[in-house]
Amino acid sequence: MNKIEKKGRTKEELHQVIEWLTGFDESQLQKLINNKATLKDFFDKAVLNPSASSIKGVICGYRIEDITTPLTQQARYMDKLVDELAKGRKMEKILRKS
Repeated sequence: MNKIEKKGRTKEELHQVIEWLTGFDESQLQKLINNKATLKDFFDKAVLNPSASSIKGVICGYRIEDITTPLTQQARYMDKLVDELAKGRKMEKILRKS
């Protein structure tokens, strides 16, 4: 939250990005937070957006499309989307709409 708020983005925008990637709406996301879901539980319950594989680039020194461990790749997808949000990228681009 701190990272995106410093750049003038909102919690609602962050949740929109998370919902696009995982399919979790606000109440489902809050339930996972309240239950202190692990990253593994979080992504096990997620239904990844079919366009998630179009998320490309380098995050934490690794090319996302080359990561072979599914959980690590899914976490990096989310990292990349949050980075794009924090950098001020347009929401249409973040959500791979065009």
